[in-house]
Amino acid sequence: MFGMPSMIELNTVAESVALCKELGLSFLELNTNFPNQQLHLLDPAELKKQAQEAGIFYTIHLNDELYVADFNPHVSQGYRDAVREAIAFAQNVGAPVLNMHLCTGAKYTMPDRKVYFYEAYEAQYLEEITDFRDLCTQFIGDAPIRICVENTSGYLPFQKKALEILLQSPAFGLTLDIGHNCCAGNVDEPWILSHSDRLLHMHLHDVTDGKNDHMPFGTGNIDLPKYLAMAENRTAVLEVKTIAGLRQTIHWLRE
Repeated sequence: MFGMPSMIELNTVAESVALCKELGLSFLELNTNFPNQQLHLLDPAELKKQAQEAGIFYTIHLNDELYVADFNPHVSQGYRDAVREAIAFAQNVGAPVLNMHLCTGAKYTMPDRKVYFYEAYEAQYLEEITDFRDLCTQFIGDAPIRICVENTSGYLPFQKKALEILLQSPAFGLTLDIGHNCCAGNVDEPWILSHSDRLLHMHLHDVTDGKNDHMPFGTGNIDLPKYLAMAENRTAVLEVKTIAGLRQTIHWLRE
């Protein structure tokens, strides 16, 4: 089931909904990194009406940097409140997936190396992750919503431990971003596929030279048929971030 990302070339959600319908896609991924898609600015009833009229649904991409395990409780509480707002919004518009990154946090730069604070104080970090997991589980309750954690630049050991904790709750799942995975040397794919029963969501795009991602299908060197087969029975964003590139991708798929 294919969807499209929000496009920076478009000014309103309504324009994105119209393009999604025109392209024959199933869903639009709202993106809370956009200033005009901050959830407090959107009317969920109106968005739900637009989606129903277009025959689509929504997923929601949370802010890229969610410091939900920050050691400062005022900081972490703000991000946790943002996730709770997103869960309530998802319930109101019928969005089944919230996509999130698992940030690495701040780093301590030494003469010979960089140390992640979350790694140096791992026990405390994992306690915060556990608290976040339990809060999200409570917020979601019985709603058909899952928070899917996306790979970015290669999961670090402390992040894998955090993921194991999050996946102890049915409220959480995984997102496989095939472009990020390729650019990171395919280091995330084995771990994610070892938890394939929790892989619910995918981001699909091509990559050139192992570093330029979000390219239209057929312009790079990713084994797209392999991942398209994997995307069957999962929600998958065609994460090509220009309108022209998305049209090119749709054409490639139909050919």
